[in-house]
Amino acid sequence: MLKIFTRIRMLVLVTCLLSTSSFAEQFKVLLFTKSAAWHHKSVNEGVDAIKLIAQNHHFEVVWHEDANQFKPENLKQYQAVIFLQTTGDILNDQQQAALKGFIQAGNGFVGIHSASDTEYGWPWFGKLVGRRFHIHPQIQTARMSVINNSFPGLEYFPESGLWTEEWYEFGEELSPNLQYILSVDESTYDPKVQWGDKIGKGLGDFHPVAWYQNIEGGRSFYTALGHMPATYSNKAFQEHIFGGIYWAATGKGMKK
Repeated sequence: MLKIFTRIRMLVLVTCLLSTSSFAEQFKVLLFTKSAAWHHKSVNEGVDAIKLIAQNHHFEVVWHEDANQFKPENLKQYQAVIFLQTTGDILNDQQQAALKGFIQAGNGFVGIHSASDTEYGWPWFGKLVGRRFHIHPQIQTARMSVINNSFPGLEYFPESGLWTEEWYEFGEELSPNLQYILSVDESTYDPKVQWGDKIGKGLGDFHPVAWYQNIEGGRSFYTALGHMPATYSNKAFQEHIFGGIYWAATGKGMKK
């Protein structure tokens, strides 16, 4: 009788292990929200949205504001890192080296909104993000267009439609590999702004707001959208973010 009971217990254990394995998440990402300058009010809504996206699309997300997470041995468990509303100088030299090694090992980076307003003293990070934030006018509604619908997650955006945002103006391209996917029409809003000696006049006929690139063996996706808390409850925006996360973590999802 004892032998039969033991066999049953072993069978139940094996079944449970197989069941757990079959439901393992697709991949695992580190969500990082540390700020050393301006703190965005939408951080909590952004974290909640990414957690919901992870549930809907069956991947694991771990949220931290602790830069000590950026150690080579710790980053090995992840396939992508997400910089959500990060600002300023947030990584020391060792942590910077860990992130660079992570990307060069074939993993992914996702930058959302003020990720381009981060680590100005680290040229490699500027290359990773692609362009740096310069200035922005007041929040306005403008016409945004999809300029490359082969990238995943853009299915919920119309080819061209109104969107309300804090439209970032960027500096020059810092990487030759940028592939643009969304742009805003400056003729549909007022891009002019001045902060003391800093002046914004817009980017002219072509004003990109989202892009991706292959870089040093890894992948990088950036979107300037996401300033307002309410944006993170928008289904189209959620799928836009997921498309970037999925591609950065796996390299998959591009339309042929």
